[in-house]
Amino acid sequence: MSEVKKIATRESYGNALKELGAENPNVIVLDADLAGATKTGVFKKAFPDRFFDCGIAESNMMAIAAGIATTGKIPFCSTFAMFAAGRAYEQVRNAVGYPHLNVKIGATHAGISVGEDGATHQCNEDIALMRTIPGMVVICPADDVEARAAVKAAAEYEGPVYLRFGRLAVPVINDEATYKFEIGKGITLREGTDLTIVATGLCVNSALEAAEKLAAIGVSAEVINIHTIKPLDEELVLASAKKTGKVVTVEEHSVIGGLGSAVCDVLSEKLPTPVKKIGVYDTYCESGPAVKLLEKYKLDGNGVYEQIKDWMK
Repeated sequence: MSEVKKIATRESYGNALKELGAENPNVIVLDADLAGATKTGVFKKAFPDRFFDCGIAESNMMAIAAGIATTGKIPFCSTFAMFAAGRAYEQVRNAVGYPHLNVKIGATHAGISVGEDGATHQCNEDIALMRTIPGMVVICPADDVEARAAVKAAAEYEGPVYLRFGRLAVPVINDEATYKFEIGKGITLREGTDLTIVATGLCVNSALEAAEKLAAIGVSAEVINIHTIKPLDEELVLASAKKTGKVVTVEEHSVIGGLGSAVCDVLSEKLPTPVKKIGVYDTYCESGPAVKLLEKYKLDGNGVYEQIKDWMK
């Protein structure tokens, strides 16, 4: 059996930017002194005249990107999620969101899989923060294929987009030859009748692993990949919930304000359904190897399976 290919979505981001740069001369990249980590250095090497290092001044970088967007260029500004959504929130809200400018935010190192960087850098609040900004599209790709497609889709979309990427290498679960990405459209990866698992980011793979384990005990789980958390694919969520009658959401993010909250918003209004939210439960995590942290907080395949099994009892 061949080994599953793994790649971090931050790597995918850098590679996609380079491809975009060759295709579109209007693509501009800004970074906040982290080009090696965010992988925007790949673009910098290929197109040095269209790359700007703004230094450790993330808020200023967002304002610069907003200014560039008014000239007709397509700026991608990048830093860690903690700084993009946290430190620079006011500028993202007022300089980018309020005038609805065509700025793309590439936020890397999101979630607890940042690992040894510790609680201060493990951003589990960014999806919640970005969801609240009117007109902001929020995307969290599951693997390399989806991440590269998402970057290109973001470049084609007119308006602000928040793209969430990870540091940890994750399995490639999509087939590039057949994969199609569309902003706001989820993907059913596995059909089921007893339960719907709605997942995003690296937790999509965890959801698929959990579904396999559930099948072994006679539970048929439908797995949906929601790469675009805003706008949410309400039609897909409602159709699946109507079919199975039970929904579980899985995300590498706080259970407050993220994917789970987005799903609950639509279900509570249009189709009241029992929901179990799986994610980070109102706590700060700690420093440690990324894989071990995912295991500890039960966001790996086995952890998701155990939580679902307990809930269904």
